Amino acid sequence: MPRRRGVLLVTAILIVTLTQAVGAQEGVFLSEEDAPRAVFPEADRVERRDVAVDDALREQLRAKLAATPPSIWESHYTTFTAWKGSTQLGRAFLVEEIGKHRPITFVVGVRPDGRVQDVAVVAYREAYGGEIRNQRFLVQYKDKSGGDSLEPYQAITNIAGATLSVEAASRAVKKALALAAATAADSGVEHP
Repeated sequence: MPRRRGVLLVTAILIVTLTQAVGAQEGVFLSEEDAPRAVFPEADRVERRDVAVDDALREQLRAKLAATPPSIWESHYTTFTAWKGSTQLGRAFLVEEIGKHRPITFVVGVRPDGRVQDVAVVAYREAYGGEIRNQRFLVQYKDKSGGDSLEPYQAITNIAGATLSVEAASRAVKKALALAAATAADSGVEHP
């Protein structure tokens, strides 16, 4: 009987540990206020703007994303312009894409030259695949532009067991780059 209790205790500890490990993947990791500084840490000023999605903007995004259609069409996008003194560092875009079952929220920093400055995960809502939050993974997007392939196993090193989250990250970056290009005239920036 004591051996059986020991086995039950070890089993219970394993279940609790595994449940906590799975739940640890999910969470909100950046507030909206902190998101732009995660991708432009040197910014001393950030200006927030909401961009309503109308039919014209949606068509512009569709045209730019023809090969990589997004899984979510937001009704608006929250954007930030990051400044250091009087120099515009770039713009940050909050975008969402579906992982396996639920949306993942990203912030993507885009420099005035239309290339990615940095990417961070704002909120992760899946039980698995949270490794995409690691800087070691996200650094692959730095300096990418709208014309670059961001396909897993090709331009982006995949993470075993997180393929759908990796694909979501690539779609989110593509969406942010398309949004940056489509709204560049409104921001005073010209993207190539």
